[in-house]
Amino acid sequence: MDTTLMRTVTLATALGTGVLGGVFVGFSTFVMPGFDRLAAGDAVRAMQAVNVTAPRGLAVPLVVSGLGSLAVGGWALARSSGSTRALLVAGALTGVVALGVTAAYHVPRNDALDRVDAGSAPAAAAAWQGYAPGWVAMNHVRAALSLASAGLLVAGAVRAG
Repeated sequence: MDTTLMRTVTLATALGTGVLGGVFVGFSTFVMPGFDRLAAGDAVRAMQAVNVTAPRGLAVPLVVSGLGSLAVGGWALARSSGSTRALLVAGALTGVVALGVTAAYHVPRNDALDRVDAGSAPAAAAAWQGYAPGWVAMNHVRAALSLASAGLLVAGAVRAG
């Protein structure tokens, strides 16, 4: 790929990872705390509804950030050097790791929560108590990784000239 095309892919990837990072920060800072103010069954029901719509709503940024990170990382390793290479590879790697956290940690927990009977107060309370704290902690991790990816990719694109 030529440099102009790769810069465009890099910036589009940075935009995708930045959007994801912003969504993740929003979930950690006001959505999940808001759900915690609900009765456990209502919190479970609300998160179950989110888990149905979130993958569709985030499909474009997820695909752009995932595929873009792979393309940018490969291009940077093959065609760049020095600090530009380091910034682009680090940005691509943090973007891939953020998606890995989503796939390895969040998706299985979301799937398990989807099987909970939100109408059963004891089951919902136990499920929510076991779900929310760890989910939020790991959500902070993927938010930080996504935002770091966006910053590193932009810095690498700027450095590449």
